[in-house]
Amino acid sequence: MKQTVEFDKIQQQMQKGVITLHGFLGDDKRKLVDILECDNLTVRKHHTTHQAIADRMEYFRQRGLSGLGEFITVDEDFEVKVETVRGMLPSPFGGKGMYGKANTTVRNKKLDRTIVFTDLHIHFIGDHGFYEGKGSPFRLEPEDLIAILEVPVVEE
Repeated sequence: MKQTVEFDKIQQQMQKGVITLHGFLGDDKRKLVDILECDNLTVRKHHTTHQAIADRMEYFRQRGLSGLGEFITVDEDFEVKVETVRGMLPSPFGGKGMYGKANTTVRNKKLDRTIVFTDLHIHFIGDHGFYEGKGSPFRLEPEDLIAILEVPVVEE
């Protein structure tokens, strides 16, 4: 994939201080298309898709909402908590509009591992295959999401 003028504009929106204090790229100096391609290869290596990962994230988010900010048990092996704060964030990719400021924490009790993600992460991953740049304080590693959330294999 080639870095287009549109991707240059999106990457500029992802810089520190434009939409968020820390931005979405961390200290990653690669072009946006290279970040996307690298994470895409990782996801394909694990025989799943970005959409399957985002669907699993949304699954836990939806179930966790009933806990009203407290941990609840989901599917016996997971503890989930969704915390929301006031405010909305736009996506640097544009699109559907604004995304709520909600943090979903999922603890896989079998693995004793925890991951935290936001509504914007679900959009980033499901719609764009974007996990943030290396060095970003909020980057999600695809391998961690796949393991902790027990994302199913997807036959393509």
